[in-house]
Amino acid sequence: MPVHVGENGESNHYGLDLESRQMVLDTLQVVRERLLPKEKVLELDRKEEFPEQIIREMLGPEIGFHLLFIPEEYGGMGGGARDSCAITREMSKICLGVATAFFAIQLGADPIMFAGTDEQKHKWLGRIAEGKSLVAYAVTESEAGSNLAALKTKAEPIRDDSGKITAYMINGSKQFISNGGYADFLTVLANAPEGPTFFIVEKGTKGFQPGKAEEKHGIRASNTSPLTFTNVLVPAENLLGDKPGQGLKQANMVFGHTRLVVAALGIGAGEAALGIMIKYAKERIQFGTPLSEKQGYTHKLVVPNAVRLEVGAAYMEEQATRLDEGEKDLQVEGSIAKYFGTEAGNRSAEDAIQGLGGYGYIAEYEVEKIKRDVKITCIYEGTSEIQQNIISMFRWRTSVKSKGAYYGDMAAQMDDIAETFPESGAKTLAQAARALNEVVMFAHGHKLTRQQYIMFCLADMMTYVEVGVSMVKKAKRLVQKGPSEAKKIILMSRIFAAEVADLVTKNSLRIVLGSGVSDKEVALGLKEKIGFEELAAGHSGLIEDMDAVADILFGRA
Repeated sequence: MPVHVGENGESNHYGLDLESRQMVLDTLQVVRERLLPKEKVLELDRKEEFPEQIIREMLGPEIGFHLLFIPEEYGGMGGGARDSCAITREMSKICLGVATAFFAIQLGADPIMFAGTDEQKHKWLGRIAEGKSLVAYAVTESEAGSNLAALKTKAEPIRDDSGKITAYMINGSKQFISNGGYADFLTVLANAPEGPTFFIVEKGTKGFQPGKAEEKHGIRASNTSPLTFTNVLVPAENLLGDKPGQGLKQANMVFGHTRLVVAALGIGAGEAALGIMIKYAKERIQFGTPLSEKQGYTHKLVVPNAVRLEVGAAYMEEQATRLDEGEKDLQVEGSIAKYFGTEAGNRSAEDAIQGLGGYGYIAEYEVEKIKRDVKITCIYEGTSEIQQNIISMFRWRTSVKSKGAYYGDMAAQMDDIAETFPESGAKTLAQAARALNEVVMFAHGHKLTRQQYIMFCLADMMTYVEVGVSMVKKAKRLVQKGPSEAKKIILMSRIFAAEVADLVTKNSLRIVLGSGVSDKEVALGLKEKIGFEELAAGHSGLIEDMDAVADILFGRA
């Protein structure tokens, strides 16, 4: 098993060592220059062409990116969650459509990784490792997107004369399946008598028919197809795992990992758009000076996006590290990472179009393509609204069950860091966590958690507090290690702490006053507990910090 040895000498992490990961990243840059230069990427987008030959070449022995996520014992490199996120993030900077095709291979393999027997893993992961198989994950249906309980595809057991199950007959349809029209085999979720169950279905099986590829707003270099299954007979050994009916549990296990990778897709695309905007701003002269010298440009369109993307990456990396350390139940963390990271990427691409003005609307400058591409990350693997539902529901229950200790402990941790590292913004995060606790308990006590909009407001507060805490912890680690990167991260941590304070203040008012359930006296008392003045103090020096980050981003420092 590969073991990552970090800078502090830890050796309990699953995944590649830093040198091996960098070799993969370096290979990716070679692929960019040889197979996917800018002109080719724009051509694929314009023609809505799935580059099957390029994808298969990237699966071949000379490149072999797919080996990253397959364990060594099944022919792969044994990369971990951090490795997958790092490679996906960089691939997304080249083309999110191509990155989606690779993500679909990993997604299709995940049920095998999580649910398959050792024999099944050797067979099917071995086929992927050989570089001969595109894979698809066939779960979504027209009436069962994120609600997998509404699944309609059926798998009826076929028995021999002795009553032994020898095969399953699958009937139904799937929608929005990435790689669906080209996959050599698929992991398909269907309802067996015992409940949802994953099966392997091979290309060319009688009765299995991919439909016409969808014409899409973005990620046009990927293939998205409907699938139909009409009396598709699959052998019993293609049922993943030891017993049927475990599909929903297995799918939820997959989400904790795959939603981190979707966060990487969104963050990488957002960083690509940001890089184009920064380069443009240095060169574009307006009224005698470059745009990079104008606060109205840098502080509105550039710095906030750079900060959010960095914060999203910090949280994603922290959760990926936890997975590589062996933690399992990180479904809520996966939702937070996906929700924040993809929305940050989408906002960055949107602002990049604005930042380039008329050029932002022209294909040659790429940002309009990135914007069309990145929007899907806010939709697939569960929409942003689905993530808000998950985040608010589970964190509300945890907060109440722990009697406020969940966010209380987070506040205490930030208080401790603020004592020795006040420049990190930890004090503001501590107050934000305490305020969040008060509002959660207020909403619970007044039965406001029955209102979805209020739950969405809570989800945003929870998300911002938790990703902000990750950023503070990253700043502390970097300061302890002493790299030059620490200065930028510390500044960004403080800037984001102010943004957290803004959001917590605004959403607290929406919930407490907007709900109309509290009288003036209760509202004033809660206002004191929330500590609006302390939250407002988090804005101290904000403009100066934004100036300093702009200096770094535009090379003015």
